[in-house]
Amino acid sequence: MKIVAIIFGLVFLLFSYFQFNDPDPQIWIPVYSAAALGCYMAYRELWPAWVFYIMAAVYAVGAVLQWPPAFEGIFFGDLAMKSLNIELARESLGLGICALVMAFLGWSTGRATTTPLP
Repeated sequence: MKIVAIIFGLVFLLFSYFQFNDPDPQIWIPVYSAAALGCYMAYRELWPAWVFYIMAAVYAVGAVLQWPPAFEGIFFGDLAMKSLNIELARESLGLGICALVMAFLGWSTGRATTTPLP
């Protein structure tokens, strides 16, 4: 779990950095920074599992709400935004990744604390 927390913590910090070019960085930098903080807290084993499950639920709801009305794909050969639907799909995918990672961290944190003693 610690390796996953380190890897995704760095990935989420990188995602936060990339958001400086986004039209609305005031939304996405805190979103990815919170995910990076969650990874750090999982690495240090400072939060209980339920915190990660709440974060996963919030990210999952955000991913569903951010889903575009008409899916046009995510990539068209380059990284330029061709339409608003592509931008919404990318944002939804990022929130989905955050949700999956937080759910995994919650599961692994909860599993580590509920392991029976020998």
